Amino acid sequence: MSLYVTDVEFGATFFVVRLSDGGELRVPLAWFPVLNSASPEQRGKVRISPSGTGLHWDELDEDISVQALLFSCGDEMKRGPFAP
Repeated sequence: MSLYVTDVEFGATFFVVRLSDGGELRVPLAWFPVLNSASPEQRGKVRISPSGTGLHWDELDEDISVQALLFSCGDEMKRGPFAP
């Protein structure tokens, strides 16, 4: 089974990537300096790739793959509803 992104939500210091299997990745913005220094409006302009396997910000010229996030966030993986 291949995972894909269904939604992305931003907090002040992290972002949450919701996956097709119901899992969520909570990712520190500090891991991505371009996103960390971007405004909330710029971060909010994320596009999920048609395959659902990547995130892209045109204005910031930033790309992040789901595979890289899964590798980096393995211990951060959450199941069920997101709890802030």
